[in-house]
Amino acid sequence: MYAQTKMYFTRSGRSHSVHIQSPPLAEKITEEPPANVINKNSAQSTVTCVYQANIAGYWRNVSFIWCKNLMNHSFTVKVDSIDGDFNYTCKIELKPWHFWSKKGYKSFEVDGNPVEVYWDLRSAKFAGGPEPSTDFYIALVSDEEVVLLLGDYKKKAYKRTKSRPALVDAVLVYKKENVFAKRCFSTRAKFNERKDHEIVVESSTTGPRDPEMWISIDGIVLVHVKNLQWKFRGNQTVLINKFPVQVFWDVHDWLFSSPGMGHGLFIFKPGSPLDSENESRESSSQGGGDVDSDCSSGYYSTWSNLTATASEFCLFLHAWKIE
Repeated sequence: MYAQTKMYFTRSGRSHSVHIQSPPLAEKITEEPPANVINKNSAQSTVTCVYQANIAGYWRNVSFIWCKNLMNHSFTVKVDSIDGDFNYTCKIELKPWHFWSKKGYKSFEVDGNPVEVYWDLRSAKFAGGPEPSTDFYIALVSDEEVVLLLGDYKKKAYKRTKSRPALVDAVLVYKKENVFAKRCFSTRAKFNERKDHEIVVESSTTGPRDPEMWISIDGIVLVHVKNLQWKFRGNQTVLINKFPVQVFWDVHDWLFSSPGMGHGLFIFKPGSPLDSENESRESSSQGGGDVDSDCSSGYYSTWSNLTATASEFCLFLHAWKIE
């Protein structure tokens, strides 16, 4: 459900009302691939990044969805309507045999306002997943402003769009990724710095020894779980360059479901547990969202708090084991 708050700021000497929409995190993070057996041929890696950007005077949720399998590679841009009941979608297919498809332009309307998407991925480098890491840009333009800009080719993007930077920067709300592997799952994310951190989850769930799991960030093991069959759900706060990040995991399906029928869920949430408790109290005092009373553990209660903390980045990693 979308919560809207009215704000005011001055632009060109005039006062404008701006509505901020909080994304339905509880709904988004439960999205999963179809519940059929997944193998290496049918696996489709996906990365979903949800931003809040100011488009036509309103803060809206903008989703970038990257998809890649053996045959196809694409990204989709979705912009929510004001009330959040529907969205405007623009899909771009990155056909490997068509060089021209990696640079282009498309336009569509959002609540009657023109929006343009410019992209150039001809030189883009990928770190194994569907989302590019360097040497590219994707620009979303509204009212002659670049309201959202991805990639490191920023000068090229402004030159091509002939548009000015937005007065207010877009904010990354959360990232969700579906990763397929046998035992080692990796992704990248920023927490409190501009630098990307490499996150790797490794597991040993078969063999003569008890199941174990390791979570490392930038090559350093920060979480080591032994006797995973008894500790398949849990949480731990780690320090990344002296900055606290909460790590939550639920790998029940790795141990107790058929191969390819379930996934492990990992959540990386910046801040300390105390910060989350304070946010929960503030949310309750302001009437923000219902919390599932049946979920009393630290893992689930913090998950519920995420629905009320839309301004803070979170990473959701869905790790699917394949044969």
